[in-house]
Order: sequence, then structure tokens, then C-alpha cells
Amino acid sequence: MTAPAPLDGILVADFSRVLAGPLATMTLADLGARVVKVERPGAGDDTRAWGPPWSTRAADPEGDAQSATYFEGVNRNKESVALDLKDPADLTRARRLAALADVVIENFLPGTLERIGLGYDDVARENPGVIYVSITGFGSAGGAQIPGYDFIVQAIGGLMHITGAPDGDPMKVGVALVDVLTGKDAVIGVLAALRRREATGEGSRIEVSLLSSLQGALANQAAAHLGAGVSPTRMGNMHPSIAPYELLQCADGPLAIACGNDAQFGKLTAALGIPDLAQDGRFRTNADRVAHRPALRDALEAALAAASAADWQERLTAVGVPAGQAGDIADGLAYASRLGLEPTIEVTAADGSSRGRQVRHPVLWEPPFEPPRRAAPALDEHGDAIRSWLDA
Repeated sequence: MTAPAPLDGILVADFSRVLAGPLATMTLADLGARVVKVERPGAGDDTRAWGPPWSTRAADPEGDAQSATYFEGVNRNKESVALDLKDPADLTRARRLAALADVVIENFLPGTLERIGLGYDDVARENPGVIYVSITGFGSAGGAQIPGYDFIVQAIGGLMHITGAPDGDPMKVGVALVDVLTGKDAVIGVLAALRRREATGEGSRIEVSLLSSLQGALANQAAAHLGAGVSPTRMGNMHPSIAPYELLQCADGPLAIACGNDAQFGKLTAALGIPDLAQDGRFRTNADRVAHRPALRDALEAALAAASAADWQERLTAVGVPAGQAGDIADGLAYASRLGLEPTIEVTAADGSSRGRQVRHPVLWEPPFEPPRRAAPALDEHGDAIRSWLDA
């Protein structure tokens, strides 16, 4: 038997675009909330045009030529209405939507929505229980007018400084990770605010910035700076505090090996046929291994050269040593499928036809509920019905 969706009955007014905000609202939609996405007439969310790659349906001459995979990946389970916030009638509809919503999420430059009567104070006056979330790049004070792009935040916030080869340039992460982290932080804030409203009846104003979310995610690297005065630098695939914890070469390619304690290192050396290495004074403890990392790498790679990365992954995993081949995204999804994690879902159009597969929401529930699986909407797909509802 399936249970009701956790956020069933919650209405979200989505005034966000690009990635952090849409990811947050899609997460709420995956959990059962009704999400109404407000888009610009004629153009919609910027990411509708961020291709290639284009979705399979967009590649079809009869399909939606505005829809890129970027857009579709963070906008499923939503309704789309095109409203021109410079048009008095559409602005009235937008205000009405905000007045009805449990949650409002926006990522305009600070001050923009205040000037048209859609800021927090305006909305809360009509809707005192509203949870109003503003997503910014650099906050609403000194950084209010700085556009928030993930790439820029990775550079300014120090993430690029600790990413890449030691002798190379600072390097961005291969996905817009700061946007993703910020979207998840926004969801945490919304869920906490919903719980507080349930207890007190009070709404909340929430602000989350890309820079703050990045800095909150720097974890041990920020702690090293603040607690020990250490300035972390780029180390490629090596870990600043653990060894071995990096890619090591096997007979046919690299293998990621992560030994988080001395016991795992002992199992690693035994499996590699070099058990005496664990008793070598240079490698007896983790601190010793970090201090003698180059010599350790040479010894391990000499043993790993005897077999393939796939063979070593199987052998090491069997004895409790964390190890994995460096594959691509397709390899990762296939591996998750073999483990029974069911990493993807099929999404469908309003008529029930398939619109391909997407990565599912990562949380599993017990008792289970059946999450919606609607494909991202076409621009203004639900516009007539929503305008009629807001005009009533």
C-alpha cells in the first residue's frame, strides 16, 4: 500500500529560473507539492534555450523545439504559466498566486520583486503564513547587485582553488555544484519552515546565497583554514588528510582506492600480496602514509600492475577495501542499477506518452509513496487553466 506524498496539499509559486531555484522547486514537486512555474512569455526559463543537447522530443520536428535537456532535468512535475510581470493584468495574477501559495521561491536580483509589489513584505501582508525563499548569488547586502553564476562563485569562493592538478590552473567542478548545493539548502529551509509553521502558525522569510552554500559545503577544507591556519591547495585526486585516497594505476587504467583507517590499509596490502608494507615504518599509520605519499604510491602501483582495474575492484571490495573504477555517467547509472538502486524513472507527457528517463529523487521512503512522474512542461502548457483559476 502506498502512502500520501509528504507534501501533498502544499502549493509552491515558483518565480525562479536556471538551476538552484528550479532544482529546489522540482524537489518539492517530487515530494508531492503542486508547483506553478511562472515564466516569461515567449522565452520562458533561460535554460529552455541552453542546448545542445536537446531533448529527444525537441529533436523531433514535431516536438517542442525550445526544450533543452538542461531545462527538462530540473523542471519535471511542474505546471507552467507565462506571465508578463510588466503587464498589470499578469502582475495581478502573479500577486494572487503568491497570496495563495504556501511557499514562494524566487531568484531575482534583490529589490526587483519589491519594486513591483511581489517582495516578502507585500506577499506576507496578504499571506502571513507564507514561506518566502529568496535565492541570491552573494546575499542581499553588499553583494545584492552581483549576478549569481555558479562558475563565478566557484572561483570567488575558493572551490576552484582546491580543484584540479597541483601544477595546473584552478578548475571548476564538472557540474554546477554550487547551484545544486544551494537548491538543496533552500529545500532544507523550506521543510524546516513548514514544520515551524505547523507548530506556531507563523510564516518565514528565508534567504540562501550561492556563496554561503558553497562555504557551508567546504567542510574539512574550511575547517583547516579556520582551525589550523592551513590554506588548502589543489591536490588532484589526492586527499589532504588520508592516504591512500586517490586514483592509482592498474594494468589497464586507474582505480580509486580509499583507505579511511589502518585496518583497511592492512587489508589492502594483504590483498595486493605485500602485507609487510603495512608494517613499514613509513606507512604504519595514516599520518605516516600522508607524510610518505609518493613512496606509498609507487609501492601500491607496482603491485596493482599485476591485474586490471575491474579485477582489483572485485577483489578489494570482497575484503572490505573501498575501491572503484573511474567510469563515466553511464557507467555509474548502470552500476547503481545492478545494485538495485533503480536510479532513473520514466517521465510522461499529459497524454501518458513516454518522454524518456531522468534521474529519480534520491530519497527512498517507507512506507512508500508514488511520486509524480510528469515531464517538464512546455512553455505556458497550463497557462489557460491557471489564468482562469487566478482570475476567479
